[in-house]
Amino acid sequence: MKKVLLVYSLVAISLISFAQFPFNTGSVELDADLNKINTSAKLDFGSFKTDLTVSFNIEEKKIDFLRTSVKMEPAEIYFALELSKISQKPIDNVVEVYKTNKEKGWGFIAKQLGIKPGSPEFHQLKEITKNKGSKGKGKKNKGKKK
Repeated sequence: MKKVLLVYSLVAISLISFAQFPFNTGSVELDADLNKINTSAKLDFGSFKTDLTVSFNIEEKKIDFLRTSVKMEPAEIYFALELSKISQKPIDNVVEVYKTNKEKGWGFIAKQLGIKPGSPEFHQLKEITKNKGSKGKGKKNKGKKK
């Protein structure tokens, strides 16, 4: 019985640490929304990748490269694409800023790309990410109302 409890405890701790990633955007809400996206994307990375290719007109092999070679979390790939779009800088530029500054967090990376905390662009980024993080919930609720 003690072994079973120990195994369950270890599994629970693993799942908690698996789900949380320190994005360090400077916004608790934005970090939470990115963690929702990350958790969902890891459950079905194929669908997530397809969604990104359609939404951002990016090739799947580029997403695979970011995931495997650059070692970006799924939500980081999404966030980098949003930063690219909002800052109007190519994704390769965003990735270069990420590579040299990832330990400083996404808030710092956004600043380097010209998106300052509290700016209209930063609020737009937060709102878009919030909507992306709750996208699945909205679809289910709409279906129940009909």
